[in-house]
Amino acid sequence: MNAGIVIAIVTFTISLGSFLIHPKEDIRWVKRLNLPRWLAIVEPAIPIIWTVIFTCGAFSAWLVWKADPGSLKAWLLMGFYLLVEVVTVAYIPLTLRLQSLAIGTVIGGFGAVLGYVLAIAVFPISPLAAVLLLPYLLWSPIGTYATRELIDFNPEAI
Repeated sequence: MNAGIVIAIVTFTISLGSFLIHPKEDIRWVKRLNLPRWLAIVEPAIPIIWTVIFTCGAFSAWLVWKADPGSLKAWLLMGFYLLVEVVTVAYIPLTLRLQSLAIGTVIGGFGAVLGYVLAIAVFPISPLAAVLLLPYLLWSPIGTYATRELIDFNPEAI
């Protein structure tokens, strides 16, 4: 099977996985959170933003794989891409299940750091692959900041 197709399927499956099943009490908890005005304005665009981020990330991974297909380095970097996506996608189920914005802030920050390390690692292989990670590198800190700001609006949700 074509590597690009495999990367796309893995990316889609993992990204979709965090949104499929949430107990009703988790959904009720998140709906009760007070939002800053600016976040309420941005919130409808979040699914589009993440679609762009995951698409760019998958294309970035494909470029890295294409540069040296099947090599140990390529496999390790695919594992790193997978780690970044799993950490990123874990944000929603863990934050909701634990009903903790502090956990969400930590996961978001950790994902951002991993994203920067990944971009640095892939830059020598494919500068374009690193550039394609820019949407994640820009949005991840914004999402982490938004989660941290939610704590100020919802101190009981730490």
